[in-house]
Amino acid sequence: MSSIIVFGAAGRAGRAITAEARLRGHRVTAVVRDPAAHPAAADDGALTAGDVTDPAAVARLAAGHDAAVVAAYAPVPDFFATASAALVEGLTTAGVPRLLSVGLASVLPTASGVLLMDAPGYPQEYREFYLAHAAGTEVLRTAPDPLDWLVVSPSGDFDHQGARTGGYVFAPAAAEDRISYPDLAVAVLDEIDRPAHHRTHLGVRSAGLAGG
Repeated sequence: MSSIIVFGAAGRAGRAITAEARLRGHRVTAVVRDPAAHPAAADDGALTAGDVTDPAAVARLAAGHDAAVVAAYAPVPDFFATASAALVEGLTTAGVPRLLSVGLASVLPTASGVLLMDAPGYPQEYREFYLAHAAGTEVLRTAPDPLDWLVVSPSGDFDHQGARTGGYVFAPAAAEDRISYPDLAVAVLDEIDRPAHHRTHLGVRSAGLAGG
């Protein structure tokens, strides 16, 4: 059994990851900025108040944990870069060796090597958001070696109503790909329980898709 801290534990991805970790018997600290704002998530278990953009708070909350997961979001342009920097500093200070970050397919390369957001016909109205996510990953790329990080995202998008099948396939970005939140959580927890990928961004899709 491991001790895992999840930042952004009240969102759809964060709740699924927290539930999967508890299902596997891990001790979980579920962190949100304001627990009172998330009564539904609180029904799943205790929530802890914390700011993922504050390195001191990250270090204090993460101390004694074996791994950290970040699935947090805020409508602030530099949120992802600021949070990544705080996580690198705070987790390094706390001695937490492994960080899993929930990423975005838009900034993942397709099979041809082109980023999905640059593929012909891909929606551009949220490009600023795509680039903000990319900036967060770039901060992780500068992390010192003791912090073993991995970004995991859908290779396309979420199947928002999808159930847990336990099956997934790592794949390059493809706009038509889908994966459920619970199956993304399975992929994240597998990489905590049995780390196989390091310091990169990977996409995952449902194993039921063609080629899976």
